[in-house]
Amino acid sequence: MTKERQVLVVGGGIAGMATTLMLRRLGAQVLLIDLDPGWRVYGAGITITGPTLRAMKQLGIYDEVAAQAYVGQGIRICDVQGQPIDEVATPIAPDAGVAGCGGIMRPLLHRIMSAHVRECGAQVRLGLTVDVLTDQDNGVQVQLSDGSEHRFDLVVGADGLFSRVRQLLFPQAEKPRYMGQYVWRTVAPRPRGLDQRHFFLGGPHKVGLTPVSPDAMYMFLLETSAQRGHVPDADLAPQLSRLLASYGGPLREIRESLSENSPIIVRPLEAFRLPRPWSRGNTLLIGDAAHPTTPQLASGAGLAIEDALVLAEELRGTDHVATALQRFMQRRYERCQLVVENSFEIGNRERAGAPAGEQTEILARSLAALAEDI
Repeated sequence: MTKERQVLVVGGGIAGMATTLMLRRLGAQVLLIDLDPGWRVYGAGITITGPTLRAMKQLGIYDEVAAQAYVGQGIRICDVQGQPIDEVATPIAPDAGVAGCGGIMRPLLHRIMSAHVRECGAQVRLGLTVDVLTDQDNGVQVQLSDGSEHRFDLVVGADGLFSRVRQLLFPQAEKPRYMGQYVWRTVAPRPRGLDQRHFFLGGPHKVGLTPVSPDAMYMFLLETSAQRGHVPDADLAPQLSRLLASYGGPLREIRESLSENSPIIVRPLEAFRLPRPWSRGNTLLIGDAAHPTTPQLASGAGLAIEDALVLAEELRGTDHVATALQRFMQRRYERCQLVVENSFEIGNRERAGAPAGEQTEILARSLAALAEDI
């Protein structure tokens, strides 16, 4: 940037924190707001692709992730009894200086990133969102939910699937919709020898394991189901146990260890399509606010960080924010849509009970494409 800018980042998740860090490097004055007064994060583990690790390296957090979580190579494809039937490569350019994939507990990633945000000099205010956005000449007049009004040179909506900023910018946009699957997640002890990601295909559900630390692993199970109501806490372990009933290998051990004290989370998969542009004037949507995706390609976090990297690159050296946002769209739309559409297609094949090879073919093709430079 050729002058100090005033920037509002709405949303303190991965996209918002990455954007805050990158724009502070450009010398911008950044106000990061989040609706949750406790700035908490929910969830179990997340799987990380090589391109996501590459983005984390550019952001400056890769070494911490590699030291505290898990990084490795490849995905082992197994049948329902845990017998290996295939391997999917996790490619990344050799000069990227990162592993091909990884896994991390979501709270740990939040702690790493939020510590960097606190240290970078950004202002963080919690329990706030945006009520009004008014376009001005090369700026945005903003009314926050506490009634205060401010002018910013740039507003970044990084407030997730149910984005308030998206509602204000594009009130007629498609709303999040149920995608026909529920995802169950839990964390369990990591068995000796489980040193890479695993998929278990060919059964009634797609199940995956990812190491997240030297002694823990994260499991997900994708259940095809008509939308249903809330699962009471007392029913979580019994229902997950039933879903795992036909699986062997390490999944049998997980099933047998489930109890009322097991950390189990179940959520419906929801997403939408937002056509370009993702900006209006000097306000831009990024991350899940613009291109939410189901988790089949494990790339949501990576796309969010890449958004921040590309935005910073396009803002560097220009005085015209709207032009930078147009260039951002030119670079980001096709790559993000590849993840969105291919994730949806893998989900379609999972729900149809497609053979393992038909599911892994699109996975391998997508990972190869994402390994290319952003």
